[in-house]
Amino acid sequence: MALTISIFYFLLLSLLPLPSLSVDPDSLQDFCIAHLSTSPSIDGFPCKAASSVTSADFFSNVLAHEGNTSNAFHSKFTVGNVLAFPALNTLGISMNRIDLGHNGLNPPHSHPRATELGIVVGGKALVGFVTTGNVFHSKVLTKGDMFVIPRGLVHFQKNVGKGKALIYAAFNSQQPGYAVVATTLFAAKPSIPSEVLSQTFQVEDTVVEGIQSKFGS
Repeated sequence: MALTISIFYFLLLSLLPLPSLSVDPDSLQDFCIAHLSTSPSIDGFPCKAASSVTSADFFSNVLAHEGNTSNAFHSKFTVGNVLAFPALNTLGISMNRIDLGHNGLNPPHSHPRATELGIVVGGKALVGFVTTGNVFHSKVLTKGDMFVIPRGLVHFQKNVGKGKALIYAAFNSQQPGYAVVATTLFAAKPSIPSEVLSQTFQVEDTVVEGIQSKFGS
C-alpha cells in the first residue's frame, strides 16, 4: 500500500503541468504528436497532422519490458523520451527505466537538459551525485524510496542488493540527454589527444591509451 501511494505521488509530481519546472519551451496547444521523420526545431518536432492522430498515439509500452543487462556494466537504461514516445513532443517531460543486474552499474553520467526525479521500484541501489562544489551526496535506497538529481550534475546508480534492482526516473524535458563521463572522455570521435587526458589525470600516456582501447577509441 505504501509503495502504491509513493508511486502515485511520484507520477503526480512528475506530470503536473508546472511551467516553472520545465526546461523546455511552453506548449501553446493541447498536444503535438512528433513527426519524427522531419528535423526538430528549437521547441521540438513538427506536429503530426491532427487528422491522423489516434488514441494509440497517447499510450506506450516502451518501458514495460525488462532491459538486457548482459553487458560490461550489468545494466540497461531504456528511454521514454520523445524519440521513443512521440506524444511527449512539446510537453517538457519524459521518463526512463533503469534495470540493474547483480552488481549492476548505471555509470557516472549527466543529463544536460533536465533534472531527474527517480523512484526505486525493486531491489536496493546506491544512488549518488557530485555537486559543482565537488561535494558527493549518496544514499542506499530500497523499494519505494525516491531521489532527485539536479540538472546537469554527474551521478550514478549501482545495485548493492542480492538480486536485481529496478528504477524509474522522470525528467522535466522531452529530451534530457545522456552523457556518460567515461565515454565522453575516452570514446570521443575523433579522440581527445592522449596528452590532454594524461595531463588531466596525471598519468602516463600508455594508461590513457589502455583505457581508450577498452572503449574502442
